[in-house]
Amino acid sequence: MVFARKFWKLLVAVKDGLALLLLLLFFMLLYAALSARQGAASIREGALLLRLDGSVVEEAHVPDPFSTLLSQEAPTAEYPARDLVRALRAAAKDDRVKAVVLDLSLFTGGGLVNLRDIGAAMNQVRAAKKPVLTYAVAYSDDATMLAAHASEVWVHPMGGTFLLGPGGNNLYFAGLLDRLKVNAHVFRVGTYKSAVEPILLEGMSPAAREQGEALYGALWETWQSDVKRARPKADVARATGDPVGLLRASGGDMAKAALAAGLVDRIGDEVQFGTRVAALVGKDALDDRPGSFAHTGLRTYLAGNTPAKAGKAIGVVTIAGDIVDGDAGPGTAGGNRIVALLDEAAGDDLAALVVRVDSPGGSILASERIRAAIQRYKGKGVPIVVSMANVAASGGYWVSTPAERIFAEPGTITGSIGVFAVLPTFEKALASWGVNADGVKTTPLSGQPDVVGGLSPEVEGLLQASVEGSYQRFLGLVGASRGKSPAEIDRLAQGRVWDGGTARQLGLVDQFGGIDAALAHAAGKARLGPGEWHARYLSSDPEPWAGLLSQMQDSGGEDQSAPAGGSDFAALISARRVAMLDQAAARLGLLVSSQGVQAYCMECPVKPRQADTHARAGLVQLVRGALGL
Repeated sequence: MVFARKFWKLLVAVKDGLALLLLLLFFMLLYAALSARQGAASIREGALLLRLDGSVVEEAHVPDPFSTLLSQEAPTAEYPARDLVRALRAAAKDDRVKAVVLDLSLFTGGGLVNLRDIGAAMNQVRAAKKPVLTYAVAYSDDATMLAAHASEVWVHPMGGTFLLGPGGNNLYFAGLLDRLKVNAHVFRVGTYKSAVEPILLEGMSPAAREQGEALYGALWETWQSDVKRARPKADVARATGDPVGLLRASGGDMAKAALAAGLVDRIGDEVQFGTRVAALVGKDALDDRPGSFAHTGLRTYLAGNTPAKAGKAIGVVTIAGDIVDGDAGPGTAGGNRIVALLDEAAGDDLAALVVRVDSPGGSILASERIRAAIQRYKGKGVPIVVSMANVAASGGYWVSTPAERIFAEPGTITGSIGVFAVLPTFEKALASWGVNADGVKTTPLSGQPDVVGGLSPEVEGLLQASVEGSYQRFLGLVGASRGKSPAEIDRLAQGRVWDGGTARQLGLVDQFGGIDAALAHAAGKARLGPGEWHARYLSSDPEPWAGLLSQMQDSGGEDQSAPAGGSDFAALISARRVAMLDQAAARLGLLVSSQGVQAYCMECPVKPRQADTHARAGLVQLVRGALGL
């Protein structure tokens, strides 16, 4: 019987192995077929169709294949901003492209800096005398910002524009943690380092409110100035200041209210919109459905427009997302992964290095390892230039300190020069259940840190001293980079977050400009003229399944020209509520988990990139447990 059981287990193992092998072979064949189809596709005369069924990001995540399979649904799409900018710039010069169409029906937003870059590229298309059209049901702030740069903005008769503006409420968990009897030990430096306030307080501190009002006010002003410049006749003040009055004056019709405010140009459904585009670019010979038009999708268009690689290479390393220890990414700045990219490229004779930062920070150890890897380039005489995207705060500023010059935008969020650490203990909760801790100690540090019995005064003192030491190192790095003393930097630091315009005035950044300006400056430092260099984005070889999952994200498909269904106002508000829960769950998880000293900007209004349903479920369960439900 023992032999039979072992033999049966062997057969089951062989069966499972063969099933897994067949599954992998199936996906490899499917990927090969899709890749062959994409390679065979050609750019058609007609419209360049940018169907943004997801969010615009600095660097797209690579979805986990097993999580994707288990979730039984395609991952949320992410579109790197530089891909969209490159496609738009190429379309402006391409005689095959008669118009550009942006389908924003399922667009979930993006960072302010990225959206401004895309808007500028849309302007280049219009300057080439080519129409740019957008379509959506519900235009949110981000979609409206893109649409402002279009020559024709269409909205569904049941839709409208819904401008909410930045800001809103954060969740504070001090009362909940007190009810759960969780003792959150907080160690921080910086008057404005309000990252830990959600677990210490039941509302905003005066310092946090002061910096929040200044930051959000500056971002809102940047958004309004961009929209007004692109669409001077739009009545943004009325649409944002008295939306109810505007709606009532339009008979309760949200689409007509948007038209009255000058935020849209035409009202029509997807068939009417498609018919209009077809009149401009021609009908789709491969699709006779109503509203179809001749077009080429983003993926195919990029494949047919590879960037030139003449001259010497200027390396571009992207630090996007939370900075964490390990190999995470792309889309998350895994310290080990980024250091490996930098070290592997060190022998490639790069003329200069541009560091593109779009990160609120994270692990101070990972930030230091990345900084040290960049510093090694500087030690060899390679010019270092930093280009800040939407966010370059806390650890995102830490990794920027080796730069000879820092470029940012008015909408960039930076600063947050401060550090903290949080270590929760559960002695009060356990004691309420009759569980106590006791033992023998040979030193005051024996058994520490003790999350069951609590922290000793000596450990608390060491942790606070460690945080203070990290802060002093942070000040020293910034001071050396900015030509100021640590004391001078301390007056600008204290964990305070700054908008790009104020940061420039304070000397934390050098000048305004995007990635193009940073690359041009780096080329100048390397004594290279136009045509003598090209940008080389440092990246690791993609996994074989990454391309398949990336194509799965294209939910609308490039073959279909008709706009997707889209969402109305109620669905838009519901999505924002879910996003707020996702963000709150993720931030609470970071605060109460033991992740070492953090240089992280939780004050930065960073939009959730991909829904963390597990974190959200954990938050809901935590609240339910506290309420005894």
